Amino acid sequence: MKNPDVIIVGAGPAGLMAAVQSAGKGLRTIVLEKKHLPARKLGITGKGRCNLTNTADPDLFLKKIRSGATFIRFSLGRFSNHDLVDFFNGIGVETVEERGGRIFPASQKASTIVRALINQARKQGAVIWTNSSVKEILTVDGRVSGVVVLQSGNKDESGPVREEVLLTRNLILATGGASYPATGSTGDGYVLAKTLGHEVVPVRPALVPLETADDLAPRMQGLSLRNVSAAILVQNKKKDQEFGEMIFTHFGVSGPIVLSLSKTAVLALDQGKDVSLLLDLKPAVSHAQLKSRIARLMHEQGKKKIVNILKEILPVKMISVFLHTAEIDPDKPGNLITGPEQQKLRLWCKELKLDICGYRSFNEAIVTSGGVKLAQVNPRTMASRLVDGLYFAGEVLDVDADTGGYNLQAAFSTGWVAGNSVE
Repeated sequence: MKNPDVIIVGAGPAGLMAAVQSAGKGLRTIVLEKKHLPARKLGITGKGRCNLTNTADPDLFLKKIRSGATFIRFSLGRFSNHDLVDFFNGIGVETVEERGGRIFPASQKASTIVRALINQARKQGAVIWTNSSVKEILTVDGRVSGVVVLQSGNKDESGPVREEVLLTRNLILATGGASYPATGSTGDGYVLAKTLGHEVVPVRPALVPLETADDLAPRMQGLSLRNVSAAILVQNKKKDQEFGEMIFTHFGVSGPIVLSLSKTAVLALDQGKDVSLLLDLKPAVSHAQLKSRIARLMHEQGKKKIVNILKEILPVKMISVFLHTAEIDPDKPGNLITGPEQQKLRLWCKELKLDICGYRSFNEAIVTSGGVKLAQVNPRTMASRLVDGLYFAGEVLDVDADTGGYNLQAAFSTGWVAGNSVE
């Protein structure tokens, strides 16, 4: 297939979905993948289980889109979360719904999704070239005319490189973002888009763990918390809040709610602002209720050591850290715990504040914030408003969302639309 009708750059979820659709229409389709294997990043999503999408209703789903909700609404309307489940069921992939409406393959293996997508694209007639990166996009009179491809025949993507020109009238950029660069997402699409006149919103890590300023979090490394509330404070003002699960790490904090809050934190940090994380370990209990409970425990179990009483209030791994920070003797009896010391406990439970000093790199970010400016892309077709025959799909766009399957759905939906829009 020397001069295909459609060339798709990137064999990730968006690119492969686009290939299934364009090839399914009878268009000669080639997918160019720079790595030795297609869909490497998809193969590690969801800790290797692949959280495909979420069953959330349309309004709630769009609320989970942090950037580009209005833009992505059109794609979701044409290819929804329910359509995606039906699509995979239709090609032999059984799915299951888990807590929070998250959808996974029943096999609990991301490789099931990868194989199914690749096989379906090939079944429809698409050809996948691996070890093939795009050096340049060719245009004539403001329209895509082809690409210059660099090919390496070696599995490790090294060795002699052959340059080849492929002519086409349709090009879909589905190169992914900049997160997990080892899988091939190294920001190539942004460079290519810029050469054609597109603006790129500055890219930053999103859904990324946060680093804390002192040793408080590292001393609780490995401790997971459930049903807690966390808020991001910027210049000591609340900017965002989430409820759910988190974990303390050797460098700071991570887990679903931290990842969802990270975009706000990253932007503020890059602007040189003070950022902190405020934790409420007992969100279902008011300050007054907790104050009464603590006082009652100290009275009723007054002969016990405070280190043992605290097992009814705090996770075991947190007790020694609290006592050290509050400067309370672990052997002190409950009935000798003073009012100010009880207040320290209450504030630890309701207003535990961690100063955020940084964030992890793209190597640990689940997705990328920023990308091709949405105003320059038609949301109904994914077509460029600047270059005829050019389309975008997936993470290369300035669209990002919370964890829970929302980002992958956006990739699949935009890929579906782009693949059905080419002619």
